[in-house]
Amino acid sequence: MTRNHALDLLKWLAMLCMVLDHLRYVGWSLDFLYVPGRLAFPWFCLAIAANLTRRPEAPLGGRYLAWLLSFAALSEIPYRLFVYPADTLNVLPTLALGLIVAKAWQQRRQPAMAALGCAVGAVAALFDHQLMFGLAGVLLPLGFVLAWQRPLYWALPLGVLCLAANAWANLFESARHFYWPAIGGIVACLLAPGLGLLVLRVGIHQAVAPMRRWAYAIYPLHFLALLGLRLLLRAL
Repeated sequence: MTRNHALDLLKWLAMLCMVLDHLRYVGWSLDFLYVPGRLAFPWFCLAIAANLTRRPEAPLGGRYLAWLLSFAALSEIPYRLFVYPADTLNVLPTLALGLIVAKAWQQRRQPAMAALGCAVGAVAALFDHQLMFGLAGVLLPLGFVLAWQRPLYWALPLGVLCLAANAWANLFESARHFYWPAIGGIVACLLAPGLGLLVLRVGIHQAVAPMRRWAYAIYPLHFLALLGLRLLLRAL
């Protein structure tokens, strides 16, 4: 299968936005990084949807799901060491559940897959507050699967879903008081799905370094690296 350079670029951009977002917690005053940080999660969800739409008839990928779940477990301790106290699990369980729901929709004519998708959706709803980005985040990969071959305006409701996934308690109140990172974060959430789809639809002809399975290790390792940076800054 031909390598999708645009998809590789999207993954790198999502990873960069994630690291920038987490830089806010090292001790510097970097609230403005909240804005690009809102792009990371929807673009990871779009990457999942892109992989699923390439082979919609394939069974639920054991290796793909296994890698997500394995690194979800491996990442939890580094995540909690860096984000303390953590209110939710790290992001990988949300992505894993989203993968299952989206694949179940693709194969909904199979009773077992339809039942699995409903069960996972129910679990996500039950543990909405424990999952990073909640039920809305679990549904976002499915939203991208539905929007995949449709006009770009389908990204508008996905932007609302992305905003619902990112909405912290005082987001809109902060925006009402003209706290510009909150305003920028709302705008970024609304635009992120459309921007991601544009990257994939425009296409990239130049080679981009492929992001293979080794990239899963970036997630726990970047927490440890940023934790080390925070401890260093405190010691200075």
